[in-house]
Amino acid sequence: MKAAIIYWSKGGNTEKVALAIKEGLEASAAKVVLKRVEDAKDIDFYDYDLICVGFPSYQWHPPESVDAFLKTKFSEYRQKGFVKTSAPKVSGKNALIFCTYSGPHTGINEAVPAGKYAGQFFDHLGFTVLDEWYI
Repeated sequence: MKAAIIYWSKGGNTEKVALAIKEGLEASAAKVVLKRVEDAKDIDFYDYDLICVGFPSYQWHPPESVDAFLKTKFSEYRQKGFVKTSAPKVSGKNALIFCTYSGPHTGINEAVPAGKYAGQFFDHLGFTVLDEWYI
């Protein structure tokens, strides 16, 4: 299995989760690429069996750099004809969203909208979103 982990981390918490996911995947013999979002522009999601995207939740949203990355990739794939009506599933293409949060006001409810939002990009590309992790 080939996996790519793409993440954005300001304080280091999301990076710790990304490294733990990398360690787990490599322990299961997966070939893993780990990149910060600003270095991942060259990643083609369709070259991988699993795409993991991680970020902290800021006011119920991914950080601006993650949002811009996802929108840019989505636009590229739309221009190539990969975004189709009814979003048919592409066999063997999976995604995992992981979102870190502190939740000082309403706990996990502050992170869930950000995770759902990011997952929609992959749903529209035909990927199966295996799970959303809130840490």
